[in-house]
Parts: sequence; structure tokens; C-alpha cells
Amino acid sequence: MDRSLYLINPKSELPSYFGAESFAHFGLPATQSIADLCTATVAAMAPREWRVEICDEYVDPIDFDHPAEWIGLTGKITQGSRMLQVADEFRRRGKRVVIGGPYASLSPEVFVGRCDVLVVGEMEEMAPRLFADLASGDFRDRYEAGEKPDLTLSPRPRWDLYPNDRALFGCVQTSRGCPFECEFCDVIEYLGRKQRHKSLEQITAELDALYDLGYRQIFLADDNFTAYRKRAKAILARIAEWNRERAEDPVAFGTQVSIDAARDAEIMSLSAEAGMTWVFIGIETPNEESLRETKKRQNLGVDLRSQVEVFLEHGIAVTGGMIVGFDHDGLDIFERQHDFAMSLPVPMFSLGALVAPAATPLFDRLRGSGRLVEGGTEVAATPWDTNILPTRMTRDQLLQGLRWLCNRLYRPQAFAERVLRMIDALGPYRGPSPEPGRPVRRTRRTVEAEMLVMLKKLIRRGPEERRMWAEVSHAMAAKPEAEPLVLNQLVQYAQVRCLYETGSFWEPRVAERMPDLGEPPPERLVGLGSSPT
Repeated sequence: MDRSLYLINPKSELPSYFGAESFAHFGLPATQSIADLCTATVAAMAPREWRVEICDEYVDPIDFDHPAEWIGLTGKITQGSRMLQVADEFRRRGKRVVIGGPYASLSPEVFVGRCDVLVVGEMEEMAPRLFADLASGDFRDRYEAGEKPDLTLSPRPRWDLYPNDRALFGCVQTSRGCPFECEFCDVIEYLGRKQRHKSLEQITAELDALYDLGYRQIFLADDNFTAYRKRAKAILARIAEWNRERAEDPVAFGTQVSIDAARDAEIMSLSAEAGMTWVFIGIETPNEESLRETKKRQNLGVDLRSQVEVFLEHGIAVTGGMIVGFDHDGLDIFERQHDFAMSLPVPMFSLGALVAPAATPLFDRLRGSGRLVEGGTEVAATPWDTNILPTRMTRDQLLQGLRWLCNRLYRPQAFAERVLRMIDALGPYRGPSPEPGRPVRRTRRTVEAEMLVMLKKLIRRGPEERRMWAEVSHAMAAKPEAEPLVLNQLVQYAQVRCLYETGSFWEPRVAERMPDLGEPPPERLVGLGSSPT
């Protein structure tokens, strides 16, 4: 049998907060925000005698006439419907399809009968058997991982097969799993609560490969990079050393952390010295009852605002996640979230209604109480839908209030105010810097040039956008060291505009006044009374 694999990362139906669909939205070539680690890693698991080709549909169209014997599909829940469409089309053409990845592992029943081989779980330990069976033609219809694999067994991703010229960030995963218990998160169901780590040698080898390909921004794709402080400190110390050796053209890093990292002075200093320039933090809500309800304990008992400011003092920008619709959220939550967000030096937030992804504790709890909506989205941080029935408001009130909040926070003037607050709070960059007088090599010029073209098109959208740019550019001129971070924030803002405009969600007039949401339903909490209506 021909040993060939066409490995596809299908595109989501709609843009996301952290994608790069804005490039095409503004008339530029298709671009991926973060190079797809999953396909590059699976490609590395294939024996060398296999011919493997990667297609990232965010960048290139799928070739449905591809001659490969096997078609491989992977993806998250946001890509689920597209995965099924692509699988159906290839099978209609007589191709054999193998499907795996996070969504297939968490909801395998969705793919039963829609592929020839279903892979459930992480692949490192099952890969030799899987590829041997595919090559022989004597394969099973389902392969399921047993124990969580040792990440020192994970191969170096095959970035040589990936369209690196069309990705903004390279990607390195140093660990999998998260010890926290956030009720709405499916990470612990897929990857476990015991965090597993790659070796420092693996990490630096992967950084070398991305650096040689020209990446100067790299995302550390950990579910919570600082969950195990001792390990995080060792990685940061190694990355700082690695980056200092490339000080003539250093790398800027980003990752995901929890807010409690701000309490550790050493980890903050090491992050800054390593070249960490931005982090994503699940801030979620200022409502402590909601945090307690959903077991987001790491956010409890702290001044969230002052903790965010600690990151800024170390020269690290923050992107925040915010959620509305918890059981303890009343109709006042939208204005509370707005005022809280506007008080923070955080330009960018992913905003969404609470959703219950399959396989999460929240999904089980709400299904047990009859509060799941059939056909409602399970995708987190999507502003126009949810699959839950809230307790202290109707579902329509939740979605109307969220629409107001999203448009209010992303009006150009509101965004500009938060950018100015970030610039003002931003401390000096402490990472590796070129020696004085040494010219800095520019890399990936095409993508950088396109970013500037996109921003020019955004600024020309109208008088509010031009006013926003005038204020932000004036502040950058007074603090030029903030320019790289500000430009990244503006690119993310362009993505939000793409997300909202593509989803017919962008209506600035909605934000002029809080909608009349009417009276809340009789107050009730799970297990305390009447069934939801």
C-alpha cells in the first residue's frame, strides 16, 4: 500500500478572537496567527518512509484531488462541522480518512461512521502501531490511548512541512495538562490534571528550529505555563539564556498563565528576562461568587487589577478572558464587567457567554438540571450564542447584554483608552536587547509589511478610527519602547473587528445605551427550586 498522508488543519466556520482571518478580511493574503502545532507534531510521528504533506486551510485551500492514500484530519470543537464536511467529501471520492485531535477525543461519538479510523487521545505511544496498521491495510476503526504519554517521547515537530511564511507566531509546547479545576474548561478532561513536561533540551531544540525558519515571535502553547512554578522557572531561565545568545535579533514570547503568577516576584523577573512580552490570563469576572461557583479559586481573594498591573510593570502586556452568564450573574453584570474592563490596562479581551463544552463538569451539572440548550454552541468565547440557560436572567437577556458589552468595549474610543492605560503602565522591556549601535536584522518582512497595510486600512474605516490612531500614535511617540506591543494590540483589534463584522455582530450604535433588558426572572439557583424557562 502507498504510504502517504495528506494532513489537514480545517478552518473554523467563523473567525476567532485569536485567529488571523483579519488579513483576508482586509484584502490581504490568508494568514495563520499561530503556526499549527498539531499537524506538525503528527507529521513528525509518521515513519520517515511515509510521504506527508500538511495543509493548513487557514492559509491554503484543501486539495480534494490530492493523491495521498490517507487523509488525516484534526481540530478543536470550533472546527468540528468543517472536519465532518471535509471527511464526507474525501470519502465520497473514495479516500480513506483518519480523524483525531481534541474534539474527536472529547466527543468521539460525533465522528463514528464519518471516518475510516478514529483516534482518541494523545498519539505519542500509539503512533507506531497506528502507522504500521495503516501501511499494512490491516487497521482497526478505532485507536484509543491508554495512559497519558511521557512528553519526552514527543518528537520534534516537522515545521519543514508547514507554510511558515504565512504564520505570525511560531509555537512550542513545553507541557500538557493543568492542575486547576475550572468547571467550564475541558483541558483536564482531554489532557489531565497532572501536568507533564518536555525536557529543556527538547524545548531549546524546537526553539532552534523555529528561529532558523525566521520566527521572532513564539507562543508557548501550555494550558497554564506557570502552574508548576519550579518547572516554569527552570524553563524561563533556559529560554533567557537561549535568547541572550541571539540578542542581535531576539525572540518575543507569549503564553497563557493564571493571575496568581503575579504573586511570585522571581517568576515575574524571569519571564521579563526571557523576553516574555504578552500573556493571556483568564480574568473571567469581578464577581467573586461566580468565581467561587465555577472553582476558579486562583482568582479569589486577590485584587485582580493590581495583579494585572504587576505584569505591566515587568513590560508584559496582558490579554484577558471575560465571561458573563454564571449562575451568580444578575442583569447588572454587563455594566460591572464594562466598568471593570475599562479600569484595567488591558486593551484586548475575549468576551463570551458561559458555555458548557461536552465532557466538562459544567456540562454534566447543567444537563442534570435540564439547563442545556439543544443545538446551542459549545464554543467558548463566542459572543453570539451559548448552550446554557442562565439562572438570574433569560437566555435572550444574556445575549442582548453581551452584545452591548462587546460593542461598548470595542468602540474605537474605548479601545484607545485602554491602550493609553497600557502604555502608561508599561514598565521597561527587560529581555535580551541588541548591543548599542548594532543593527537589528529584520525577519519575515512580508508578513510585517502586510500587518502595517492592514492597520492603515483599519484606520481609514471612519473618523472614530482615525481619532483612535491619532491618540495612540501620539502616546507611542512619547514612549517608543511600547511600539511593538501596541502594534500587536492593534492587529488583534483588527481581528476583533473582523470577528464581529463577519458575524453581523458589529453595531456600535447598540453600545450607545444599555438595552432595556426588562425584569429578571425569579431568582433561583441550581437545586433550589423551579426548573428553568
